[in-house]
Amino acid sequence: MKAFMERDFLLTTPTAQRLYHEHAEKMPIIDYHCHVDPKEIFEDRRFENIYQVWLEGDHYKWRVMRSNGVDERYITGDAPEREKFQKFAEALPRAIGNPMYHWCHLELRTYFGYEGVLNGDTAQEVWDLSVKKLAEADMSVRGIIRQSNVAMVGTTDDPTSDLAWHKRLAEDSSISTVVTPSFRPDKALNIEKPGWKEFLAELSKSSGIEVKDLDSLEAALAQRLKVFDEVGCRAADHGLDYVPYRPMSREQVDAVMKKGLDGQAVTVEEAEAFKTELLLFCGKHYHDMEWAMQIHYNCMRNPNSAMFAKLGPDSGFDCMNNVNCAGSLYALLDALYKDDALPRTILYSLNPGENELLDTMIGAFQGPGVPGKLQHGSAWWFNDNKTGMQDQLVSLANLSLLGNFIGMLTDSRSFLSYTRHAYFRRILCELVGGWIENGEYPADMAQAGALIEDICYRNAKRYFRL
Repeated sequence: MKAFMERDFLLTTPTAQRLYHEHAEKMPIIDYHCHVDPKEIFEDRRFENIYQVWLEGDHYKWRVMRSNGVDERYITGDAPEREKFQKFAEALPRAIGNPMYHWCHLELRTYFGYEGVLNGDTAQEVWDLSVKKLAEADMSVRGIIRQSNVAMVGTTDDPTSDLAWHKRLAEDSSISTVVTPSFRPDKALNIEKPGWKEFLAELSKSSGIEVKDLDSLEAALAQRLKVFDEVGCRAADHGLDYVPYRPMSREQVDAVMKKGLDGQAVTVEEAEAFKTELLLFCGKHYHDMEWAMQIHYNCMRNPNSAMFAKLGPDSGFDCMNNVNCAGSLYALLDALYKDDALPRTILYSLNPGENELLDTMIGAFQGPGVPGKLQHGSAWWFNDNKTGMQDQLVSLANLSLLGNFIGMLTDSRSFLSYTRHAYFRRILCELVGGWIENGEYPADMAQAGALIEDICYRNAKRYFRL
């Protein structure tokens, strides 16, 4: 029996162990999609205890606690931080098979040197250790990033952001990590959702262009795209319930927008036409600026209406969806391709049943110039577990070129989540090592090692033009 999470955790063959320890483990991290706050990076925030760095905004952990029957007071309520951590520690042992169990212990070992097991009985021991360790010089936000060997952090940013913290970081020679914004224009597209008109008012202020029709909306977005590009943006991100494609004439879409501005309800078809126009508009700009266009879809957001009303979005109540929008996604990519305006594109579906669909879809639109121009993004959110990552990697290998994959991201709000890259790299090396051991790939360690290093780092470095 192996010891819990020993040196060769998840690595069952000598080849897998060599690939990880000699190649994957040493590669820098490019965390090209996450939700950390650039202000906290610039100000080099310090944390007083493990709650602040671990539980404060992590809705993955909140779901674990809710699933264990913990009262909301100990999750998002006003209970003391120490008591909230205790409730999480008591719930964690129930999470066998859940990646949260592995993530937590990887973080405890990597950043706090804790070799034990977290549970209700050891919570005080871990708490006391965290207070002591977080007081050390290298446990500030920048220290954590530095010791994690992070080459790039790609944050997620509203188009109306003044990007002040990114600008200050770019001018700060004391930080070697590249911190780039990512353009997230969801609020501009969501004409059918509450807050759309209010967002347009903010966009008018930030761009200096009064948004009153389709022409002025696109002019305002173009102005913000230019500002983001000047600050070093390399990617955009669209979080869509599903991917629409319903082309209408420009005059018809303008009429839909004016209908929304007048406070009238728009139909599903009208909203889809409006979103289609803006997706094509944005995609062409991303192509011209050599950005990557990320599309996340098939998430059912906020199905618990009572808790959404109480806590708002991103509080741990989302789930998978299974909308069939393959035809619309094909059509969107095709429209951009025909205009020679298809940007680097990364597709993520929260429905794991779409792995093969996406892997064949990207193959239909690849082309010269950028190896792996279209990417099936890493296993996303609820698929970000051992089985989900294995399934995504196997499907990608079966139907595309795994060697051109741009690898892992954290998609996290926590600065301790960089161990998710180590988790992914172990799973990747176990998979490739198994193929080599089984005679399915040559036992040429120089070639295999270079491939692993490419997937872990160099492919993303090239893709995001670092």
